Amino acid sequence: MRRVAVITDIHANLPALQAVLRRIDELDVDGVYCGGDLVGYGPHPNEVCALIAERAIPTIYGNYDHAIARDLEDCGCAYVTAHDRELGQRSVDWTLAHTDRASKDFMRALPFDLRFAVGETPVHLVHGSPRKVNEYLFQDKPARLYERLAAAEEAAVLVFGHTHKPWMRDYGGVLFVNCGSVGKPKDGDPRAAFAVLEAAADRVAARIERVDYDAGAVAREVAAAGLPAEFADKLVLAA
Repeated sequence: MRRVAVITDIHANLPALQAVLRRIDELDVDGVYCGGDLVGYGPHPNEVCALIAERAIPTIYGNYDHAIARDLEDCGCAYVTAHDRELGQRSVDWTLAHTDRASKDFMRALPFDLRFAVGETPVHLVHGSPRKVNEYLFQDKPARLYERLAAAEEAAVLVFGHTHKPWMRDYGGVLFVNCGSVGKPKDGDPRAAFAVLEAAADRVAARIERVDYDAGAVAREVAAAGLPAEFADKLVLAA
């Protein structure tokens, strides 16, 4: 494969996923991979799982998928305040109640990670980090953390998500690529985000693509579904 797209953190936002897949089809990629968190926070858990399955997109589980597939009440998310934790629990409760058995079975069968090659370059896809599904690899964490991860990494490219904030940088000869989020960006840009990896000489070049969709319409669906109004607001503000 010379060019692949990597999507992650869809979070039950079907219109965002559909818009991203349309853009990916325009790019004529050789493959599409998904870094997990298909569900949570959004109103379309079953539709998202069905579309990923229908497209036969190789997918790993995110921390949210792992919990909902097993009917667990803790999604493994990190919350700053008690209010955020309360909102998060409302999302878990709603998602558990509105995700059908077929979707739960689909997510339960997903692997922790995937490995593939772009050109001759090996790529490792995880959700949070190679160490833990819910570890947050933020751009501003100390370089020594990424140097340790690079020293333990067999692949030349490590692709991940979970933070919903895209970034990329080389540490210790390993290219770290955070894909951002398809359905719940947190970087101030409400457009859906995904990564494109392309073979270039003896390396892989990466870029982040952004795609417009009707976030306002999805926000109204979030509110109508009985999910917290803050989730609707964040779709539009990407905070």
